[in-house]
Amino acid sequence: MELPMIKRSKLSVFVCFILMTFVACKSKHQTKQIDVLIIGGTTSGISAGLQSARLNIKTLIVEETPWLGGMLTAAGVGATDGNHQLHSGIWNEFREKLKVHYGGEAALATGWVSNTQFEPHIGDSIFKSMAATEHNLSVIYGYHLTKILKESNTVIGAEFQNELNELLTVHAKVVIDATDLGDGLAMAGAAFDLGMESRSVTGEECAPEIANNIVQDLTWAAVLKDYGSGTDKTISMPENYNPLMYRGSCAMTVDSVLIDCEKMLSYGRLPNNKFMINWPRHGNDIYLNVVELDWIQRKEELKKAKERTLGFIYYIQTELGYKHIGLAEDEFPTLDKLAIVPYHREGRRLRGIQRLTINHVVDIYSGKPLYRTGISVGDYPVDHHHACNPDAPKIIFPSVPAFNIPLGALIPELIDGLIVSDKAISVSNIINGSTRLQPCVLLTGQAAGVLAALSVQNNQNVRDINIRQVQQTLLDAGAYLMPLVDVSPKDKEFQTIQRVTTAGILKTKGESWKWANRCWFYPDSTLTVKEFAEGLIAFDNKFSVTDDNSTLTVEKASQMLSAILKRDVTSEIQKILERSHPRKFDLKIKVSKREISVFTDELLRPFETRLIGFDGNYR
Repeated sequence: MELPMIKRSKLSVFVCFILMTFVACKSKHQTKQIDVLIIGGTTSGISAGLQSARLNIKTLIVEETPWLGGMLTAAGVGATDGNHQLHSGIWNEFREKLKVHYGGEAALATGWVSNTQFEPHIGDSIFKSMAATEHNLSVIYGYHLTKILKESNTVIGAEFQNELNELLTVHAKVVIDATDLGDGLAMAGAAFDLGMESRSVTGEECAPEIANNIVQDLTWAAVLKDYGSGTDKTISMPENYNPLMYRGSCAMTVDSVLIDCEKMLSYGRLPNNKFMINWPRHGNDIYLNVVELDWIQRKEELKKAKERTLGFIYYIQTELGYKHIGLAEDEFPTLDKLAIVPYHREGRRLRGIQRLTINHVVDIYSGKPLYRTGISVGDYPVDHHHACNPDAPKIIFPSVPAFNIPLGALIPELIDGLIVSDKAISVSNIINGSTRLQPCVLLTGQAAGVLAALSVQNNQNVRDINIRQVQQTLLDAGAYLMPLVDVSPKDKEFQTIQRVTTAGILKTKGESWKWANRCWFYPDSTLTVKEFAEGLIAFDNKFSVTDDNSTLTVEKASQMLSAILKRDVTSEIQKILERSHPRKFDLKIKVSKREISVFTDELLRPFETRLIGFDGNYR
């Protein structure tokens, strides 16, 4: 039966509307194919992206916020912790660019909490400028992760969505989870820990006897600005404001040092009369465990963190009398002028091929030699924030030296096609208090970028990549494998010394030192025959033990290396030394650790001749 004209007309309009809606919806779903996908332009995400792209791999970062840099920028933590004397890789590049922008190293030491402090928006602009120079690197902003794509046990990509409900699907050969809380690894089905593991699991004496799900306090940071005497920048009283919550934030004594209100503010003083507000003692730390909440639930729960920070700002302005110090209006592109995202100190932690614990850090030469697989370095002590949760067990942390992070901590136990970076790597809850700090995380991301790029280049599974190839690529990029405070990348023997110490042939000396721990090589010192023999045994267990405590000479070193290589290497050592450290050659000369490194590295070629497992043992 034929429909009346009017009905046919309405039907036509309805059909057209449906078709147009379908076409419109379809056009809002992007699909991309890439070599390496990085979930999150966070602290580790941007460094992973830069490094992967520099190895000529097509790389895509998908970032939820409009900024790059994560906790360094979008979370407002423009005061870095640690690695002041470790001039490694992309961390060093970033810091050098800050020096250029602000006019030198001294211009970065504006507050007493850090040697490197900067305005977060400047950090974002630097990372964006670095990203713009890499033609293999693309960045898509405004999308959050909704799903991990898998084929059987292998991650093959991810799906994202923005606030307009537009969809983005990315297929990739390798995926890096650089999210703050380890969202990607959880969606991929990788095993993880959340909270504090028990002592029986990690073997750490300071760990709690019984596991719990307590994470560190988080902070929604803010940046304030001094608008000058006579101005009034007091904000409106925040909802649920309680001044008693902030009593004791200053005018107190900590470790015999008086923290008055001026000192409290100058803690995070930034350039251009600004102040980072990230204060743990009766300040804006808050306990909120939002890790397992979905995206919408998190946003709702995290409003409490914003309230806590706004309350602290109001307290500073009214109770403490700093009404001329108000929210910086030229810092964050947010309506409330607070940081774009919260500063998460802890989330999920991967169960990786290897788990780094404080035991591996306190003494690297006892137990499993994970240091031999090191890919990023840090020097910060163990620092946990638990003041806001009375249920958190009180833990006394042992002192630690500078340390490195093993490559196996980035690779899931069972899931393929996935690399984990940022704070979600495979470490214990205890040592996470050191590995989570910004410079270390930035360097871990750089290593993740190398691992992903080599996986694509070699057409290999991530877990099958030659560890020494990853390490050598990092050395070529000016990154440290061992956190040596007395041998910088400017040293002509930097790579040589890094290789022989990472191989375990020559030992280092760790030192716990205030808030900047150290690891020494002492390149101009000598060592005994016994010490050199022990190093050679670590590299080749067929070598003979000796109790000779005399100082190592060229003659003795030549005899020992000749025994391993099964040829007389005396003339080779002579040529190497005359070329690298010219002086009159004499077999009786006592050789320095620097000289030993040079001829040992050239003759043994430790990164080329011996395969090494993720547990640090030679195969």
